[in-house]
Amino acid sequence: MIIRIAEEKDMPELLDIYNYEIKYGVATFDLNPKTMEERMIWFREHNVENHPLIVAEEEGKVAGYASLSPYRSKEAYKSTVELSVYIHKDYRRRGIAGRLTKHIIQIAKEREDIHTVISVITGENEASVSFHQRLGFTYCGTMKEVGTKFGRMLDIVNYQLMV
Repeated sequence: MIIRIAEEKDMPELLDIYNYEIKYGVATFDLNPKTMEERMIWFREHNVENHPLIVAEEEGKVAGYASLSPYRSKEAYKSTVELSVYIHKDYRRRGIAGRLTKHIIQIAKEREDIHTVISVITGENEASVSFHQRLGFTYCGTMKEVGTKFGRMLDIVNYQLMV
């Protein structure tokens, strides 16, 4: 497996990975699949400034991706970024999420313009919570019933890592 900077040619696969999670999962609170045009705006906001976007490639296919995105739009938050990791359904439970996350955290540690990495996790995602705890993230609180997906009210839990 190769971990590398995402390229525009990866976008059809990144779009498929994300739209699958919109349709079937709770890792994102987006409800409607994204168009390529919408996701290209997102893509162009990455690999600039302190917002890396990396992919895991296995046998020429994108198995997953990780990104550090703006946490909030106000200027004072500039050195705080939000971590997202998505894995293609056919490549889950192979350790790819861990490798991507460790890689992007290392990138964050090497940058002087990143101080804090935030993860906002759906409350029922115990595997992700445990994973973040193992990586040294600190639990910062739960927000109850802040999103509705698949007819259920969902909590989010917040974790942070100071780099």
